[in-house]
Amino acid sequence: MLSIDEGAGGIVVVSGRLDAAEAAAAQAFLDRRDGTVTLDCAGLDYISSAGLGVLLKTQKRLLAANGKLRLAGLKPHIIDIFTYSGFDQLFEIEPAR
Repeated sequence: MLSIDEGAGGIVVVSGRLDAAEAAAAQAFLDRRDGTVTLDCAGLDYISSAGLGVLLKTQKRLLAANGKLRLAGLKPHIIDIFTYSGFDQLFEIEPAR
């Protein structure tokens, strides 16, 4: 199950599993954001290829409008997924706080 909500300071907080079952809801939420969006992923336990697709689509849309998607607080196993897939080159990734 995925939880995605607006946190303090406009940061988007995501937790749980971002997989095919939750991709449409996550995409709909992120489609309502613009500018530079920081996604706090400290609570994200799992991301599938569908979840990566949501992030990539959001990044492309934001970059086209001079914004970007910034990821923060990724757990080590999620960082591994981004590294192996090359997605670490597509996103600004902030270390966990």
